[in-house]
Amino acid sequence: MTAMTPVGTELTDRVLGGWLGRIAGNMLGKPVEQGDLWTRERIDRYLRQAEALPLTDYLPEPATESDGLALRPEWRECVRGRIHGSCRDDDVDYAILGLHLLETHGFGFSTEQVGDLWLLRLPYLQTFTAERAAYRNLAGGLKPPLTATYDNPYQEWIGALIRADIHGWTCPGRPRQAASLARRDAVLSHTGNGVYGAMWAAALVAAAFTAPGVRAAVYEAMAVIPASCRLARTVRRVVSLHDAGLTWEDTLATVGEETAGLGWIHVVPNIAVLTAGLLYGEGDFTRTITLTVRGGLDTDSNGATAGSVAGVLCGAAAIPGRWKDPLEDTVRSAVFGFDGVRISELAERTVRLATESAA
Repeated sequence: MTAMTPVGTELTDRVLGGWLGRIAGNMLGKPVEQGDLWTRERIDRYLRQAEALPLTDYLPEPATESDGLALRPEWRECVRGRIHGSCRDDDVDYAILGLHLLETHGFGFSTEQVGDLWLLRLPYLQTFTAERAAYRNLAGGLKPPLTATYDNPYQEWIGALIRADIHGWTCPGRPRQAASLARRDAVLSHTGNGVYGAMWAAALVAAAFTAPGVRAAVYEAMAVIPASCRLARTVRRVVSLHDAGLTWEDTLATVGEETAGLGWIHVVPNIAVLTAGLLYGEGDFTRTITLTVRGGLDTDSNGATAGSVAGVLCGAAAIPGRWKDPLEDTVRSAVFGFDGVRISELAERTVRLATESAA
């Protein structure tokens, strides 16, 4: 049984929780975002050297010079004690751009309008993999769905999934509507499992507003994608291993072997890490995002989505201050016109759209 869709101050708190969770999870994972180098084992070794296991806060500063050189260069803005507002990242830029899309064109937006807004508001060099291929195709005069398929080897990577949260936040308790919006956005740059990942993530965030817990939200989200697709099979596999009593480590090791060869940015292995983080995190905000990031692969993207879901489940007021206070209610963004915007303002604007979508 699902709860009533939150309204008023509860809706505001839950949406703000989603924004804060997304940004905090992204910041947590950003220093180690290179899955072929920062494996699960290396991340935990880094944490042990810094005496930071169990992980309960942002990553500590590197304990050795070699680790410092291996981290992404932005680490100095993302580790505990150094954070003053969020650093810029595409995982947050696309949430902002999606908000602007819905404010500009409403819930009836077209895929072509998504592309037009990219060209208008998003710098080309701040796009990556499938999004960069689609951007290049747009600039060359191609229209969707050719923008996703022409000269684009990244069609099933994780990019569309990281754009999906805004559709869940604005459709609280309505996972099918959220998935429909996410699909219209995703097909600009992705196909197959790349699109299904976006639909699943949007539905998951929407379901988190009304589901009795994270496991129920995961199951609700499964209903919006084909049961036979590889992404759905991977989610079910993680659920079955969790239910069988395997440890988090053994579950990831098992699914990691089964998805080997796809690469660390492909959506399928990342869905496994994300699903495991959510299930073994059991709705606890800190445990959810730290397990997800410790799972490796695309750490900042997975941390962002896990944080969004956990933040919606618990609400902003329940997120520990060590995660939200260093953000200083401020976002850095490459989206033209949004750099320095307040997180609270983004949440307020999102709540207005959520209220409109329910009318």
